[in-house]
Amino acid sequence: MKKHCCEDMDYHANFECEIHENPFECPDKIIIFDERNNEYGLIIHDGGASSISIDFCPWCGSKLKN
Repeated sequence: MKKHCCEDMDYHANFECEIHENPFECPDKIIIFDERNNEYGLIIHDGGASSISIDFCPWCGSKLKN
């Protein structure tokens, strides 16, 4: 598990739901982290598997990409 920029991002990026296997189906999962590309996204809960890429942390404002 990767350590993220702040406690809030760490919680949300590493959040695993006990009910929903797919993170895009869980209303409590709001951040998706792609370890392969080191990219963060805000999940769009519209029934699909979409997210919007983000470059800065919504909680502390830190730059997320190098």
